[in-house]
Amino acid sequence: MEIRGKRLRLLIKEEDIRRRVEELAGEISSSFSWDEPPVVVALLKGAFIFASDLVRAFKRPVIVDFMRVSSYGHSTESSGNIRILKDIETDIEGKEVLLVDDILDTGLTMKEIYEFLKMKKPKVLKTCVLLDKKERRRVDFEADFVGFEVPDRFLVGYGLDWGELGRNLRDIYYVED
Repeated sequence: MEIRGKRLRLLIKEEDIRRRVEELAGEISSSFSWDEPPVVVALLKGAFIFASDLVRAFKRPVIVDFMRVSSYGHSTESSGNIRILKDIETDIEGKEVLLVDDILDTGLTMKEIYEFLKMKKPKVLKTCVLLDKKERRRVDFEADFVGFEVPDRFLVGYGLDWGELGRNLRDIYYVED
């Protein structure tokens, strides 16, 4: 398979993603009080597939909202410039909140959005990422829940894109050099 003239190599199979999402839902569920439905805030566009599968794996009701942020252009490198393009619509003050993203690499986006949401005074704010590229971290930030630790490769599939291409792939691939 190719995108933009580059060959893609399989990194994580769809079945492994599905199994890990179910496990994450269980881990996350046990960390919330469930006094009222927690609010799941997914970062668009990359986390929409992961967040969809994750919330369907919960055995209790949740509230879902979205933020849209941008730190990438059409390249494979983060610009480091985080812009909030869409804020959440749900009032999260006093609520248990789960911030969900597709990938944690430099940590710049997650740390900034985490601090932004903290200002809205949630009772609890936890983070969940499907993929973690620890070797790329530029700021001190660790997610509370991680699906897979991955190597420092450019990844495509299961919501992750390369200039808007590849989100629809069911597996996760890395772009071959």
